Amino acid sequence: MTGQPLIDPFGRHITYLRVSVTDRCDFRCIYCMAETMTFLPRQDLLTLEEIDRLASAFVAKGVRKLRLTGGEPLVRRNIMWLVERLSRHLGGGLGELTLTTNGSQLALYAEALAACGVARINVSLDTLDASKFRVITRGGDLAQVLRGIEAASRAGLKIKINTVALRGVNEDEIEDLIRWAHGSGFDLTLIETMPMGEIGADRTEQYLPLSLVRAQLGQHFTLDEVAYNSGGPARYVTVRETGGRLGFITPMTHNFCESCNRVRVTCTGTLYMCLGQEDAADLRSPLRASHDDALLHAAIAAAIARKPKGHDFVIDRGERPSVGRPMSMTGG
Repeated sequence: MTGQPLIDPFGRHITYLRVSVTDRCDFRCIYCMAETMTFLPRQDLLTLEEIDRLASAFVAKGVRKLRLTGGEPLVRRNIMWLVERLSRHLGGGLGELTLTTNGSQLALYAEALAACGVARINVSLDTLDASKFRVITRGGDLAQVLRGIEAASRAGLKIKINTVALRGVNEDEIEDLIRWAHGSGFDLTLIETMPMGEIGADRTEQYLPLSLVRAQLGQHFTLDEVAYNSGGPARYVTVRETGGRLGFITPMTHNFCESCNRVRVTCTGTLYMCLGQEDAADLRSPLRASHDDALLHAAIAAAIARKPKGHDFVIDRGERPSVGRPMSMTGG
């Protein structure tokens, strides 16, 4: 059973798992969560040992890329124990172990991550203006994040910057962000905001279609299509003037569902087969029911068998979020 690959009803091979290790974060980004968040009780979370066992089950079933997410994964206590444990699969079934981070803790962990075989990371960064950064993150310190990025670069980690495009917030900075990232040797990916969870604001005020952004960038840059694929949903171009890669993640203007190879597990052991759908499978119960993984493997296979064709994201004035859970719960 363990050797059978995960193939959904539409013939897509599921080879990419994103695991949220915590719903907690030291930032409160305006597009991600409300300013006053109630996080899960710690006893509701999977233990690190359980996360290791669950992720290992997916690797046994053909997952080749494993990304740790949050909240902010590096605020989880003893997180490096988990990274070290999961790294044993590298060179075997697992091709890549990586994580997405806000960068606040990178200065502490960059060298240890590299030593465990993490080759590249995604860092979420939406502005290079310190005052604006405090507003977007509701109190974050840009200098701390930049120190973390520098530490990661010194440690040899390949860095991709993820930037959420926000109308009236950072749309005037995107060209500068591209030049900064590419000048530092980093890829940069732009992301449309998604209607997930209550954030205490109207998302129609934030939503900036990347089709519009791309057209505006085309007035200043030459964007050449490229076949590069990082294993995720981004579509890439090369910016001829900088020589760097620029990605576009467009769940709203042009969804990427037809090639979706991803599933997500929350820090409570809930498997979401689609980021934009509420259907989910409980993996914590079979995980805890037996030390034998047969029940867990069966539950994973049954869930993948009902993975939907795509999401139903809609952003419209006055509409409730398409998905009630916040992004910090699902894990990016």
